[in-house]
Amino acid sequence: MIIGITGTDGAGKGAVVHYLITQKGFTHFSARTQIAEEIARRGLVANRENLRMVANDMRREQGDDAIVKTALKKCNAMGCENAVIESIRAYAEVETLKKEGGFLLAVDAHPQIRYKRIIGRGSETDHISFEQFQEQEAIELDDPDPHGMQKAKVIAAADFTILNEDTLKALYAQIDLFLMTVA
Repeated sequence: MIIGITGTDGAGKGAVVHYLITQKGFTHFSARTQIAEEIARRGLVANRENLRMVANDMRREQGDDAIVKTALKKCNAMGCENAVIESIRAYAEVETLKKEGGFLLAVDAHPQIRYKRIIGRGSETDHISFEQFQEQEAIELDDPDPHGMQKAKVIAAADFTILNEDTLKALYAQIDLFLMTVA
């Protein structure tokens, strides 16, 4: 089974991925890792703006589904039985994922909850004000760049959506329900 994960920032995509890896034996493929490697290759600072710019460049140069195609190619080479691809951001990625028999899981939560979570995780791209958080999200939901993120359209195409505003136990129960639904 191949699962693509999408959702808003701070919604809990990483918690879903962690559960699928540790409790269900999935192999993880990270879009962010692919993009970060390209950022490093270019000698750029790994901030949110560069992550978006480089991802857009990669889609423009290699195809709008390049990140998912790379993950699927690695998965096939490794003989993965179950894989999770984190994070699906462009609609062409959804089309390729589903064409290959994959499922798309979206994760969301209220913006204030998500902002609190990203401040708490403290990664190098998360040191921003709530206003900046909202501005970045507006761009990422429907980037004017035709090769950019289209999170709103991607989330709308999900096979299942989890609203993650409760405990980890509740989140895990929703993941298990999703797995039963698509199995």
